[in-house]
Amino acid sequence: MRHVVTYSDGLSNEARPKTTALAGMEDLLAAFAAIADDLGLDTVLERVISAACRLVDARYGALGVIGPDRTLGHFTTVGLEKDEIRRIGQFPTGHGILGLLISVPHSLRLSDLREHPLAYGYPEGHPPMRSFLGVPIRIHDRVFGNLYLTDKLGGAEFSVEDEQLVVALASAAGVAIENSRLFDEANRRTRWLEGGLNAVRELLNQHDESHHDLDILTTHALNASQSILAAVLRDFGGKRGVGCEAVDGVEVAALLGRSSLDPTLLSRLPSTLSPIVLDADEFTRVLPGAPEGMIGTALCTRLPGDGDRRFLVVGRSSAGSPFSDVDHEMMTTFASHVSLALELLRVHRQREQEAVFGDRDRIARDLHDLVIQRLFAAGLSIQSLRKYTPDTEALTRISAVTTELDETIRELRDTIYSLRTVPQVTPTFTSTIFSLVADAFDGHDLAPVLQLSGPLDAAVDDERADHVRAVLLEGLSNALRHADAQTITVTLRAIGQYLELRIADDGRGFENPTRSSGMANMKRRAELCDGSISIVSEPAGGTKVHLKIPLNQTETAAPTGGR
Repeated sequence: MRHVVTYSDGLSNEARPKTTALAGMEDLLAAFAAIADDLGLDTVLERVISAACRLVDARYGALGVIGPDRTLGHFTTVGLEKDEIRRIGQFPTGHGILGLLISVPHSLRLSDLREHPLAYGYPEGHPPMRSFLGVPIRIHDRVFGNLYLTDKLGGAEFSVEDEQLVVALASAAGVAIENSRLFDEANRRTRWLEGGLNAVRELLNQHDESHHDLDILTTHALNASQSILAAVLRDFGGKRGVGCEAVDGVEVAALLGRSSLDPTLLSRLPSTLSPIVLDADEFTRVLPGAPEGMIGTALCTRLPGDGDRRFLVVGRSSAGSPFSDVDHEMMTTFASHVSLALELLRVHRQREQEAVFGDRDRIARDLHDLVIQRLFAAGLSIQSLRKYTPDTEALTRISAVTTELDETIRELRDTIYSLRTVPQVTPTFTSTIFSLVADAFDGHDLAPVLQLSGPLDAAVDDERADHVRAVLLEGLSNALRHADAQTITVTLRAIGQYLELRIADDGRGFENPTRSSGMANMKRRAELCDGSISIVSEPAGGTKVHLKIPLNQTETAAPTGGR
């Protein structure tokens, strides 16, 4: 590397011979400038290796980051072609000579590394290497990693001057890496905080329930954690397993509604707000529908709250970076913020419900104290007219009117009773669906797949909810008792002006059912809701039940949206 420098006598460095020390110092300063040009950690690591190779004319270079377990958790190389990297396969984890620098963090210079006693473990396809120079990179008093350089160009070995230059470069690299790490941590904190605040804002500013609350949560968790998948798991209680209630990212269709019946699963999930790391195998047990190898590592935390036990899981691919201490810390903050927003929403909706029930109580009192009393008084007055007329037709009319008034009073009393017997806190439609499905599958080895979408709690009134639950229970009962299925999927959606319920199994199906009372009951339920139902079954092809009923237009006038 040559640089043009003008001296006081007008001669350039191309005209004046340069000392080796001066040339090395200029190259070192150029290397300092190169590694300080970017704050991205991965970029900084690559530039450190490239600068070191140029500084001492090394053909190959690598930088290994030492992990908590004292092995090389991250390994970056320069000089190897893609085909060579593919042939080598898995990068080293810190054995042999590379491990020597971990256990003894001092500079190491070898004329031929193959002659060292610890030189072993070269994989097939690894290019031959002779000269070696290894230097630790320190950040304050901690060894961050090691810089490895091999094969000095020209066949010579690395000199003492080369070692001194690389040691100086490693000192500057430690500062640059620390700055990059702090910058990366600040960015991570910012993403998590912005994600939490955006989720809270969207949750609390909802004017309708077209988006499911948990869908909003998973979307912002996915972006905040820079993961490929975010999911909310729900504990059904008892020994009924854990189900995927909401998911965003990859493989949504395969994961949404999946349940795990592993009885030991809850013991491995966090019982406090502190996140835990799930490896690939543990993640597959938590979400059995996930393709093998899709997730390399995942972070799981419990969502605080007095209601249902829920867990937030975010996962990264095998090629992605591991979750840092900042991710652990900020995921707890994120979960606390969104859980508080969900609790505020629950309290707000409960107060709205209580206000409705208060109005119903007031209406019941008015009906009893005013309307019924006046009707009763009017009936007595009409009865008293009997003594003033001997006309048979008039007496008949009086009897008919009083009978009608008595019937009206009786109906009003039934209405008052129904208004006053509504519980002050009623479970939501979706929570009753979850409980119904969990109870139906209780005692079976088969895990349910339950997928809910749309403004179900806002759109479905009590009467329709009763009919939908009855159809669902009948369909699940038939599938569990007679189908001998491996998979049963329940899909419940509120789309536009309609509610759709689908129950699909992959069982043996039927041609002519021996009992038709259950299907007749389901058809009757559909007719009572002014809807339709179809039941399609093929031998060895499974059975599909599709219920479609209209919803009140006033309740679903808002766009449904959602995923």
